[in-house]
Amino acid sequence: MAVAVATPRALRCPGRSDVLFGCCTFAAILVACPTESRAAKNIGKVREDPSRWSWSCDRTPRMSAQPVASPSPQQAVPNTRGLDRSLLFGIAWTGGAKWASQLLSWASTLIVARLLTPEDFGLVGMASLFLGLITLLSEFGLGSAIVTLRHLDDEQVAQLNALSALVGLASCATACAAAIPLGNFFATPELPAVVVVTSAGFVINSFRTVPSSILQRDLRFKALAAVETGRVFVLSVSMVVFAVLGLRYWTLVIGGLISSALGTGAVLLLQRHRFAWPRRQALNSAMTFSGDILLGRLSWYTYSNADFLVAGRILGKTALGLYELGWTIANVPIEKITTLVTQVTPPIFSAVQHDHAALRRYLLGLTEGLALITYPLCFGVALVAPDFVHFALGDKWQGAIVPLQLLALSAGFRAVTPLLPQVLIAIGQTRLAMKYALLCAVVLPGAFYLLGKGWGTVGIALAWVLVFPGLVLPAYRRVLRAIQLPGWEFLRALWPALSASLLMAATVATLGWAVPQRWALGYRLAAQVVAGAMVYVVACLTLHRHRITTFYRFLRAVRSGDARPGLDATAQSENA
Repeated sequence: MAVAVATPRALRCPGRSDVLFGCCTFAAILVACPTESRAAKNIGKVREDPSRWSWSCDRTPRMSAQPVASPSPQQAVPNTRGLDRSLLFGIAWTGGAKWASQLLSWASTLIVARLLTPEDFGLVGMASLFLGLITLLSEFGLGSAIVTLRHLDDEQVAQLNALSALVGLASCATACAAAIPLGNFFATPELPAVVVVTSAGFVINSFRTVPSSILQRDLRFKALAAVETGRVFVLSVSMVVFAVLGLRYWTLVIGGLISSALGTGAVLLLQRHRFAWPRRQALNSAMTFSGDILLGRLSWYTYSNADFLVAGRILGKTALGLYELGWTIANVPIEKITTLVTQVTPPIFSAVQHDHAALRRYLLGLTEGLALITYPLCFGVALVAPDFVHFALGDKWQGAIVPLQLLALSAGFRAVTPLLPQVLIAIGQTRLAMKYALLCAVVLPGAFYLLGKGWGTVGIALAWVLVFPGLVLPAYRRVLRAIQLPGWEFLRALWPALSASLLMAATVATLGWAVPQRWALGYRLAAQVVAGAMVYVVACLTLHRHRITTFYRFLRAVRSGDARPGLDATAQSENA
């Protein structure tokens, strides 16, 4: 289903610069302060044994499901005060690392791009087309099993660690076997060597899967952020050095391997775990769970890339370029904000998987917070798209305007819903998640084709607005039922952002109609953006002052270590 809708083009379209993301991250770091919560190192541990979350799709009863064991007396039952603090610190550290990594990546890419040729990048891109799919399969859902199945003992985790290494070896062997056929297919003699060398990364990263997942399960976000930032720093520096030395396309290949090796080494220094030969009987529940996750990811990969395939196949490369630009811009709020939060929430949800009251509390609070940030951005992009495209991109991108508007509206829906499938997976309903992912994989490509053939890129974008919600909303309702959360209460959490965004939209639309056409495009665009932002802020502060104040007090309480469940924004919600 739509777990992956939070980052549907993560494997294919790197996100563009987003100043708001940087500001939000900086604010989170200021609130969280510069030290990691000690609770983050202990909350949520299953046992004293040292033992990444990747989610694939959205998703309770009456359906076949992977059971989550009841808590045993040995298991630590985390208090919400410590989890609140860990959640905030996790977002701050993860956001800071992501932003720092983005800046380093941009800087090195600009330098390397001046030293390499388009052919060098194209050669590595050919390899990535195939290796991207292998990468999707290579983790095998084992990281998700470590994070979610908190009843796994030390022996089972050791067997999963060995299984991860075996899957890495198998992925490497598969890539090597496909190297020569890929070279023949693309008529590129240099490609097989690139594929073979790059595939070594599967083996290297396989030793990091389980230790990294243990760090995430134990809420060691500061450590993970430091490893990621260091890995990207090494990658950036090494690529520049290799490019200066004239290694051409090997710059990208060797740089990636070195960063993977150092990243794996750093994780192993922080968290090691022994190996044990995998036994099917001991890993039966974990493999069932991982199998559902893996099938869900494959389904997600199918339907989240089908629109690009259809656009390129039946509409041509020009239409594909217009559509891809619209998708990239429309999904900035998801890639920069929603993805940041969903990287942190799986171990939080897992820690309270047996406490539905706590799950409801976190789901409502995080949903309301995401909506307050992403809704005005998505609505705003849809409203100012005509002036923005003409001003920032030029008249040649006129055909991207309507797809951009529709995809921005779809992004508003997809920006707040990824938390729902995470909750369902946390409580063990992975089979339901997988089935809805399969449903999307079957229905959406056909919808893209039929609507695209009739209305071009507008029709493909329209499928995300009309067809996709119809497929996933029944599953979302089942998520809410599974944790005894009334649908109206979930909608009430969205109301502050939705109502303020509607007022903002009315203001921007009126201003766009009233501003004289003789005004320069830049002035028109600036006037709409400033007016919309002011109306949104004023609407939030006047119509929903209580909610905003509650959030502010809660953040201050978390920072001081005095957070109480009663301070949660959703616990004291006003009548809609």
